[in-house]
Amino acid sequence: MDFSAFDAAIERVEKARLAYDSRHITQIVAASKYVDSAAIAALYGYGQRAFGENRAQDLAAKSAELENLPIEWHFIGVLQSNKIAKLLALRPALIHSVSSLELARAINDRAAQMGIIQRVLLQVNSAREKSKSGVLPEAALETYAAIKETCPALVLEGVMTIGARAEDQNQIAASFKTAREIRDQTGGKTLSMGMSGDFEIAISFGANLLRLGSVLFKN
Repeated sequence: MDFSAFDAAIERVEKARLAYDSRHITQIVAASKYVDSAAIAALYGYGQRAFGENRAQDLAAKSAELENLPIEWHFIGVLQSNKIAKLLALRPALIHSVSSLELARAINDRAAQMGIIQRVLLQVNSAREKSKSGVLPEAALETYAAIKETCPALVLEGVMTIGARAEDQNQIAASFKTAREIRDQTGGKTLSMGMSGDFEIAISFGANLLRLGSVLFKN
């Protein structure tokens, strides 16, 4: 595997991080949806530790194939209620995509039954796009508080968002700014935003957890 793309992405992340704040710490989750276990193992060997999958069944398969590696697995996709138990059994380090209070309570109930405490993020649809999951900005604070109050098996650590799908960088920036403001008001520590096409903008608004796919795995 050629690691030049990974090296180039790291350089871009570091440049954006230093421009934002030299003391800011930014973690990368390698979104491995479109690559096989061999590519994940190769990147792990090169130093990448956190990987994110979009589907519970893919996470199950890849984590089984790579069980000899202490990978920090994240779940970053849409979570269907009938996949909650399967996902929790895999013990992901963090579920980024808790998109509603109803889903949070369903995860909480199953986690409690399994004796698990699960770290999660609230997904906010900061771009207000119908194609995206997540609570709308005006409902985010109330939903966040309700999860913290009613879901004792969940550790709610912050906010996740997907940037606006737009050519206009101002629209993308606005969606990230909204998410940051919500995260700041909740007092959460984690702000998961920024993908391969917009992570530098995300960092400029304080993202501390990036979900990068194709920009890392290009051959």
